[in-house]
Formats: sequence, structure tokens, C-alpha cells
Amino acid sequence: MLDNHDISNILSTYAKLYELHGGNPFKVKSTAGAAYNIKKIGEPLAGMNEEQLSKVPQLGKSLVSKVYEIIQTGSFEDLNDLLAATPKGVLDILKVKGLGPKKVEVLWKEVGITSIPDLLDACRENRLVEIKGFGFKTQEQIISDIEFKFNQEGKFHWAKLKPIVAILDDFFEASEQVYQYEVVGDYRRLNDVVETLDYLLECDDLQSICDELSALEFELIDCDNEHYILQYAEAVTIHLYHANDLNWGNELLKRTATLEHLKLIHFDSLTQVFDDETKVYNSLNLPYILPELREGLNELQHLTEQENLIIYADLKGVLHNHSTYSDGLHTLEEMAKQAHHMGLQYFGICDHSQTAGYANGLKPERVLEQMREIDKLNNKMAPFKILKGIESDILGDGSLDYTNEILMMFDIVVASIHSNLKMDLDKAHLRLKGAIENPYTTILGHPTGRLLLMRPGYPIHHEYIIDACVANNVAIELNAHPYRLDLDWRHIDYALNKGALISINPDAHQKEGLGDMKYGVNVARKGYLKPAQCLNAKSLDEIIAHIEQKRKLSMA
Repeated sequence: MLDNHDISNILSTYAKLYELHGGNPFKVKSTAGAAYNIKKIGEPLAGMNEEQLSKVPQLGKSLVSKVYEIIQTGSFEDLNDLLAATPKGVLDILKVKGLGPKKVEVLWKEVGITSIPDLLDACRENRLVEIKGFGFKTQEQIISDIEFKFNQEGKFHWAKLKPIVAILDDFFEASEQVYQYEVVGDYRRLNDVVETLDYLLECDDLQSICDELSALEFELIDCDNEHYILQYAEAVTIHLYHANDLNWGNELLKRTATLEHLKLIHFDSLTQVFDDETKVYNSLNLPYILPELREGLNELQHLTEQENLIIYADLKGVLHNHSTYSDGLHTLEEMAKQAHHMGLQYFGICDHSQTAGYANGLKPERVLEQMREIDKLNNKMAPFKILKGIESDILGDGSLDYTNEILMMFDIVVASIHSNLKMDLDKAHLRLKGAIENPYTTILGHPTGRLLLMRPGYPIHHEYIIDACVANNVAIELNAHPYRLDLDWRHIDYALNKGALISINPDAHQKEGLGDMKYGVNVARKGYLKPAQCLNAKSLDEIIAHIEQKRKLSMA
């Protein structure tokens, strides 16, 4: 049976939708007011007939029949009509804090945003800042609210848990009761998505530790002798496991690895306990295996490569970035200076192309304007170099959205799909392969278009797309933004075996975003990427040579 709050929420939804569709402002206000007042009514409305409802002063004559219909059916005809006329994604946007019907109408009818993933993408790329009634603070609030809603689903981007890990690390480091500790599980394996934060502790009393953590918003929700479960801010689940100094190595490996990895190394055959993980592996006639590789896939075939996996310091440049020329937050010069400050040798600017009107994409005259500025900055910042690039939209037929005369002017062309993402496999392959075979394409951008925890991406056969990239000397992007991490690390090993180049790109829309490359490195290591097969691990001289070779091939 519906309670008064349920009825209030249904009427509130109707008021918002009615306003969204241009309804009478007086009626909108009166309905919203009634919805608010219904929550204060002590007597349940459910079970009342129409005559009884007509005597409830908070309703008013116009809403009596609607409330009665809600009580009987859970909805009413006018609301159903509005629901039918509104895309489901727009209904979800209406639930975002700080977005009233007027703003949602602008997003939907003027900007074309019809889903939460589209909205989050627009915020991340700073497309709302210049829209009247929005601004930077509104955009940040939208991001925060959306992330909270998705976090409620119980899965988190690895990067979003870093602050909580920092809180726990600081607490355990300062605690006199904790002798050693380590974050384990999905987080220690550097997974792109983490379900729970797991820690292994050597301590005197887990219960006492949990009591102290309660002062930091960690709530104990379950426990047994060796395992305590807490929740942080009513969202993140934390598992605390206990070990002693004698069995630390066994427990650390066990709590870090997947079950598949433990089976692969025959962990159950152990008859001894050890104080560190290296001794555990050695007792199983194996070298130490890095935590991020303990997935139970093909790590035993890569044992000799572990020391050579890519690290953040191997990156010599940063490619695929945006500036205020399109939808970035900082100017071209500010972005380039940040990259230079980070110790990098080059910076690839790849603002959006002309089809991306929503992102202030560059018409040919603005491309030339940007290139003139790049020439001036390169003279000033040498030997650091800004590479002239573009993120060119892949159109429905697989073509790019500039003529060859424009494309041939760029050092880098990142070809990406941004529109009409609802495709079947054949359509996706047609578009991607067409772009890959374009002689001016340097990098295939975010190959599936996925947004982790929000949008699965369009379907592709990864082997087919990777093979096409290799055949056409096109590098494959590992988009390092923690919402994307696309190419998925599980397909990197195949790509490397085929001779592909991987480009770890931050897709940065502001200076701070350049640091996102570290998230790309995390998952690239899980795919066994080495510096020699990473495009932006090449030095400036090497990347220029690569560009020149690609240019010669495009002219052939």
C-alpha cells in the first residue's frame, strides 16, 4: 500500500514533468506545493474514497481525482501521458540534485543530452560551463551527485577509492595496535572497478580497531573471529582480515589474488606458512608474481616479463588532450605548460572536430588559427614540442569529418565515435574499420566508447578491430580516464602479440586531467604492456619519426 510519501513523490514527478513539457506555471506550482504538503499529513490517504479526499485541505479540488487514481493504480492518466512522451534517460536526469525541469529541458531539447552517461560525459568535458544557468559549480555538483548515485550500486572506480584508502592507511600507520597492514583484493590488483576495500592487518584486537574507526564514519555491520565488515558513509564496504607475523605471506597472497590465480599456482598444496609472499611463491617453485597480475588468466606465461612492464616514468609525452579551443577548461598554452612542468617532452593537442558542435568543435578556419598559435608556442617553449592534432569524429559511414586537405595538416589524428552509439556489431565494425583504414588516422580513440559503471559501450569483436589497426599502422588508445580505461586491459595482451602500439592517453579537458595517465599505466601493466609497445613512451625524436613514417605512408 502506498504511504503519503509515495503519493507525494508521484505528484512531485508529475509537477516536474508537466513543467518540463511547458505546462501552466500556476498549475505546476500548485501541484508541487500539494506534493510537499502531503508529506506533513498525519492521516494516511491510502484507503480514502474521493469524498474523504475532497475534505483534505492540502489537496485542492483539481488533485482529488488524481490522488484517488494514484491510490487505486499507483499512477494516473495525465502522468502516464507525460511519461510516455519523455525519454527514460531524461527522467533519470530529472532526479539529479540541482537540476530542475527548466535546466533539464535545456539539456534535452537544446543540447541533446538524454541520459545520465551523456550528462556526466558533458560535465567531464566542460560542455555545460558556458550554458546560461549552469556554470562550473553547477557542473561539479552534477558530477558529484551522479557519482554518488552510481556508487550506491556497490561498485566503484578504482580512482574514487583512493581518498578512503588514504584515510585508512593514515589511521593504521598511526595506530599503536596495528603492527603491519596492506590493502588487498581488487584494489591491490589495480582493477579498473572495485567492489569492496579489503585490508589485511596484524593487530591485537580487530574489535578495538573497529571501535576507533567508528569515529571516522566507518560503521561496523558484521563480524566473526577473523573477519570484520564495515561500511563507510553508507556506501563503501570494507573487509578487515586478520593475520599474524608467521602466516603473513600466505594470508597476503590469499587475500590479494583471485580464486582462479590460487588454483593456477596450486595454493592449496601448501603445507607450511611463511612470513612473506616471495617465500610462498618460491615454495611453489615460482618467482614472485606482481599483485596486479594475479588474475588467474595467463600470468604464468609472462613470468620473465614482470620487471620490464611499463611504469609511469616511462611516459615521455602526453597525447589526446583538449583546450578552450573546443570544450577544455584551460587554454592551449596552460595545458602545454602543465605537460612541460610534469617533465614530459611533448604535448599532443587533439581538440574536437567540426561535427562535434556540442563541444565547440573546430571548423577549418579555427584549425588554422590553433596551428598558428602552436607554431608561436613551439618557438617559445623549444625543445618542448606541441604536436598538432585533432580528435576527429567518425561519421556514420566510417569517414572522418574533415577533407584530406585538412587531415594531412595534422601530426596526430585520433579517430573516435561520439554520436549514434546504439549500434549493432556490423554497424560498429563498419564505422571503426572505415576510420582505421583512413590513411590519416594515427590513433583509434576509446575503441568501445564505454563508461565504466555507466555505459557498456557499443559491441565489437576486439580481435577484429585490433587486427585492422595493426594492418593499417594505427595505434590503439588506452583512454586513461578512470571512467573509461578503454581499451580494456584484458585485450592488451592480444594486441601486443599482434604487434600493435598502445597509446596511453588521458583525454584531458583540464590541466589536472593530464595526471590520469597513471590510471592507464595501472591497467596497462595488467595487460603486460612494455615501453617499447607504448606510443607515448617514445622520445620526442622517436615520436616525430613515427609521425613522418605515417605521413609518408598516407601520401603513398
